[in-house]
Amino acid sequence: MKLKVSVSDSELEILEVLWDANKALNAAQIRNVLNEHKSWERTTVLTLIQRLLKKEVIKQEKREVYYYEPCIEREEYIREETKNFVQKFFKGNIKNMAAALVNSDSLTKEDIEELRDYFNQK
Repeated sequence: MKLKVSVSDSELEILEVLWDANKALNAAQIRNVLNEHKSWERTTVLTLIQRLLKKEVIKQEKREVYYYEPCIEREEYIREETKNFVQKFFKGNIKNMAAALVNSDSLTKEDIEELRDYFNQK
């Protein structure tokens, strides 16, 4: 799947709840999970759900109430967002991204060694 839509940080929180649940949830269940660290109103959660439905990132099923589940796996979403990020900021060149990380002091020597080991195993 080619992710062609942008998902806001708030919408991503809804998706994370659904991915973590690994089953369809209704809006109240989603809100209950979010309320462990947020205090979003019911209408806020419903608005975000509607946006995700419109973007076709989640789907709904009518039971006694509507239940929602993602249309994309978390790993696939991350893969597509990573591709979009590299394309947007580094013109699709992953070496430029790696150079930017190294040059910005974002990576420690240990990070670089771990990455080298990871790539050598692949």
